[in-house]
Amino acid sequence: MENLIIIKPQKRFSLQDLKEVWIYKELLYFFTWRDLKVRYKQTAIGILWAIFRPFITMVVFSIFFGGLIKVPSDNIPYPIFVYVGLLFWQLFSASLSESSNSLVSGRAIFTKIYFPRLILPISSIMPHLVDFLIACLILIGLMFYYHFIPSLISLLIMPILILITLALSCGLGIFLSAVNVKYRDVPHVLPFLIQIMMYITPVIYSTSILQKYSWIMAINPMTGVIQTARAAILGTASINWLLLLSSGLICMVLLIFGVIYFKKMEKHFADLV
Repeated sequence: MENLIIIKPQKRFSLQDLKEVWIYKELLYFFTWRDLKVRYKQTAIGILWAIFRPFITMVVFSIFFGGLIKVPSDNIPYPIFVYVGLLFWQLFSASLSESSNSLVSGRAIFTKIYFPRLILPISSIMPHLVDFLIACLILIGLMFYYHFIPSLISLLIMPILILITLALSCGLGIFLSAVNVKYRDVPHVLPFLIQIMMYITPVIYSTSILQKYSWIMAINPMTGVIQTARAAILGTASINWLLLLSSGLICMVLLIFGVIYFKKMEKHFADLV
């Protein structure tokens, strides 16, 4: 009689889960590459959509908020001010939307073969990182146009800001993907919540308009990311390291919470999805 191996999901998160994700890293790469190809397949301009979307959004915001409403931008040209915010916000929002629906959209795969389920929400985030890096080409062009010279600190801090943004979207996305398996309200509620979150994040405005109440915005981890990005890339203000540290810690807590909840619910995925 052949040996029978029974694979059961663990009830708790452990370092073995991270080791297992690393063992299946080639599958993570395959899912990421598949999502990239499917997204831009049979499109007229292909990967250029990664540049077109944030650029057009920047133009619209610059006309209405920068030109007509005259939203304060800390004496920074509004187009580059808002584009820096849009870059990180779209990385976060798009990654969160995709990862939250990753288990439901991938049910045909994970109900038939075994692999670490965490790979699905993680791999759904990676294509948006590629979009982010491509969209940075517009930022480089804006910096030259408005005569902003990138400093060494901006080059060093960008990877940290990207990691914090990915940690936040991954933590919330992993949590919501597990919730979405049981409650299919998530795809209906999430776009509404993301839209609200955008207006309580300093994407299109500066926290200086809140004056003494600006500290309230520090609760939102994306505030620290966007404020630090503007300070580092544009060099018009000093970096608030305490705010950045606070954002990083909040993101790590949310990531750990998301993974723990995911592992707790994992045993029910195949039955509910």
